Amino acid sequence: MFGEVAARLPAVLADFLPGRPIDDRETWNSFPENLRALVLADAEAALGRNWPVITAGDYRQFSQDGNRADFEALYFSRRRMLNDLVLGELLQNEGRFLSAIIDGIWLICEESGWQLPAHNAYQRGGIRYPLPDVDRPVIDLFAAETAALLSTIVAMMGSRLDAVIVSRIEREVRKRILEPYLTTHFWWMGNGDERMNNWTAWITQNVLLSTFSLRTDQGLRAHVAEKALGSLDAFIKDYADDGACEEGVVYYRHAALCMFGAMSILDTVAPGVMGPLWSASKIRNMAEYIVNMHVAGHFYFNFADSAAVIDPCTAREYLFGKAVGSQKLSDFAARDRATSERPHLPEEWNLWYRVQELLTPVAQPEGAFLPTDASYPGIGLHIARDENFALAVKGGNNGESHNHNDVGSVTLYKNGQPFLIDVGVETYTAKTFSADRYQIWTMQSAFHNLPTFGEVMQSDGAAFAARDMQAKFSPEKAEISLDIAPAYPPEAKLRSYRRTVTLNRGHGVETTDIHEGDLPATLSLMLREKPVVEGGIIHVGDLGLIEVEGGRDIQVETIEINDARLKISWPAKLYRLRVPFADTRLTLRIV
Repeated sequence: MFGEVAARLPAVLADFLPGRPIDDRETWNSFPENLRALVLADAEAALGRNWPVITAGDYRQFSQDGNRADFEALYFSRRRMLNDLVLGELLQNEGRFLSAIIDGIWLICEESGWQLPAHNAYQRGGIRYPLPDVDRPVIDLFAAETAALLSTIVAMMGSRLDAVIVSRIEREVRKRILEPYLTTHFWWMGNGDERMNNWTAWITQNVLLSTFSLRTDQGLRAHVAEKALGSLDAFIKDYADDGACEEGVVYYRHAALCMFGAMSILDTVAPGVMGPLWSASKIRNMAEYIVNMHVAGHFYFNFADSAAVIDPCTAREYLFGKAVGSQKLSDFAARDRATSERPHLPEEWNLWYRVQELLTPVAQPEGAFLPTDASYPGIGLHIARDENFALAVKGGNNGESHNHNDVGSVTLYKNGQPFLIDVGVETYTAKTFSADRYQIWTMQSAFHNLPTFGEVMQSDGAAFAARDMQAKFSPEKAEISLDIAPAYPPEAKLRSYRRTVTLNRGHGVETTDIHEGDLPATLSLMLREKPVVEGGIIHVGDLGLIEVEGGRDIQVETIEINDARLKISWPAKLYRLRVPFADTRLTLRIV
């Protein structure tokens, strides 16, 4: 797919301008006063703050205790402050923020490594070194993001920066990113059939942004473009034609949406080169994935390391929809973007995204958005809806990127509110991406809407997968069924476990689980609302009730939520129901 584009690249590749330059005063002076006030308030706040100090001890903390958050708070604060200051200067053009901008640039250029401590490795899954080696740069997600930030500043503010500052940025980006990109193989670049993930598209986009925003020669540009196209091929090969992101909806924005960013850059520097791909059905399907995952408000169907609540869409999703000819996506993104309480994206560290958000006019569509059923057989995900319920059933396997052991799990919303939930993932630590990942409770099948046999839960790995998944949709109902027995290890002593989930449109949801095995089965159900059990009836807050047939001795456990990442989606307490099977069949009717 992308390999064919390489043959169409022209001999001369143009510059890429990530936004309007500071000298375009007509654009920067035309901002609405409310948006101008938000941007300038953040710039002035940044002007009054001290730049965070980052020590070797801060960098080494991850290798000592696995804590990522402390270092990353310092690291990202620097970049967000610099973002705020640059946007303030672009709007005012008075030089008020210029000295602080230079300080921020200088500090970042003086950092010994731009890669995060959690990514300071030279092989996939390799040793994380305690400190960066200044002579062997690592290109990780945020080294590439940092290069893109500095390169965007040069492209938009170069006329206001001293030549020595511009030269310093160019030297650091060349040394830390462009030279190692062309001379070193990092796993995310792609290698035969090896599976890629969001890193490939995300980093490739930012390498292209850096290359074409700076004063680079044509030979380097050609080599970077060709290598980038190879990486994009390595990335897209792991997507089925249905376009589903196995990493979940949060990573859509770092995966398919970054692929779109990379395509846009190449289509600008080589006009029309992406022409045939914008109409490719696979790319359009990848683009529309986020629409089909949406439930209501800021709630999305989530699995893997995704959260249930994510930020509103931005100009990026809107532009992706326009590029692939998807009115569905562009209209959805426009509506969702309008719900943002922070339209200038103050938490975003990618300056290009923030500039796009400020400079892209988005017209609001007429009419209401009507969500529909969706099927993604490539990852074993099926979604069904009626006017009250939104239901998702996840099959697939337990070897996916950012995997949780969740084969067969059900997620259900009623009237836009969470009924049966997927908890998501806690704040990342060293343990999250280690051999001990599945010791973390949120990764375990016992904390999804799934059964446990004795104390035996699902196992991780691609071999632990759903079998014989079927989905039938009609105006009256949607019926999804699968056998999840292969997702469990031999010690579960399980021969079969057929789960059938039916949305009887306009009436309710029914799940029937029939198993054959030697150990006692207990079904877990994860809830946001506090349940009240009365015999075989479970009252779930004000949302409705669950009628249980074939269960016994239902127990309710309270789970305290203290993690900052989980608190974005959930209240201080969640609840787990444990429903033991009375025999081999358990039916739940949700009304």
